[in-house]
Amino acid sequence: MSQALSLPETTSESSVRDFFELMKPRVMALVIFTASVGMFLAPGELHLLKAVLSLLSLSIGAGAAGALNMWVERDSDALMKRTQSRPLPTGRVRPAEAASLGVTCSIFSVLMMSLASGLVPAFWLGFTIVFYVVVYTLWLKPRTPQNIVIGGVAGALPPVIGWASITGTTPLEAWALFLIIFMWTPPHFWALSLWCAQDYERAQIPMLPNVVGAHKTRVQIFIYGLAVMATVYVPYLLGTVGNVYLVLALLLNLPWLQSLYRVLRRENVADQKRLFFVSILYLFGIFCSLILDRLAGGLLNV
Repeated sequence: MSQALSLPETTSESSVRDFFELMKPRVMALVIFTASVGMFLAPGELHLLKAVLSLLSLSIGAGAAGALNMWVERDSDALMKRTQSRPLPTGRVRPAEAASLGVTCSIFSVLMMSLASGLVPAFWLGFTIVFYVVVYTLWLKPRTPQNIVIGGVAGALPPVIGWASITGTTPLEAWALFLIIFMWTPPHFWALSLWCAQDYERAQIPMLPNVVGAHKTRVQIFIYGLAVMATVYVPYLLGTVGNVYLVLALLLNLPWLQSLYRVLRRENVADQKRLFFVSILYLFGIFCSLILDRLAGGLLNV
């Protein structure tokens, strides 16, 4: 049995693609996108070179955190069907290589951000990496079903970092963007954990469905989902955006609410998967709406 659960022997023939996969490119894409929105909404002149270097720093930092996350979780990843084909469980990348990549890129990204945009965004980038790896991955995830609630801080910080890279400050308007992602994260990941509950049970990770059951998890998803619907209006209330955003947010809340209700009322894997993918489109739509409102120039605002 122990042989079946042990990681395979590694070789030195790791490909560039393997290392790129190690850095969680889909997460990097979300980080770049939300940080870009923070940059776009921040007051002040947007210098192209500075913005590109800041986004590059942020993407490298996000990739570094992803690599270190996979390094820490390589044994549990090997036990889960959803993650067992990753580079470390399959032996395509050595653990030492993953750790070296993560540490090196972490240091490089923070230094690069400090040179490109200053100490404030560099601090928050470093904080994000440490929080994700140490607080979330090492401490929270194996110990509490609230791991994704508290751990969502790391995933919600990119727009704040993007804003700070332009202004050198993190005002309330930037934290409103943080709040949207922070409240969105639990229902997004709990939808995933519902249909992957056996995986998490096998890996002994205390995700909410394995601790309180599927029904209570669906109730929590609905409650947090309603909270998200409220938080998306905070940028409007703060005057960051205007009526174009208000209308688009109202429209986007309709399919979001429908998906939440379908998951609440019945135990159905198809509904859970649908909510997971709808949540991605919902967050993308909300942040695109922030951009569209700014591009509209307030023409429809009163």
